[in-house]
Amino acid sequence: MNRFMTVGFAAALAVAAGCGNTADGMKKDSKDAADDAAQATSSVGASVDAAMETADVKSALIADTRLDASDINVDTNKETKTVTLNGTVPADSMKTLAEDVAKAKAPEWTVVNNLTIKPK
Repeated sequence: MNRFMTVGFAAALAVAAGCGNTADGMKKDSKDAADDAAQATSSVGASVDAAMETADVKSALIADTRLDASDINVDTNKETKTVTLNGTVPADSMKTLAEDVAKAKAPEWTVVNNLTIKPK
């Protein structure tokens, strides 16, 4: 009888240990899934921030009546927090003005002015 009790006790310990490992594994899997979700949310948030920054700068350029922004393309890079102005403007003064407007609209971002002058 003692031998059956010993085997039964050993089996019960093995099952309990297995359940403990499974619970620990589930906790780790849940934490990993939560970390992955947080990272994905952060990435989406950064993309939305960059897209909004692009729209805000482009809108400000269009709204400024001193500036012909019809040939200005605004790009943003979320990793480097950079706003890049590409395209053409009719005068050097508009190139400078476009950069000033972009810097005012995106003060925490670096503005790269790649605009070229193309008189109309």
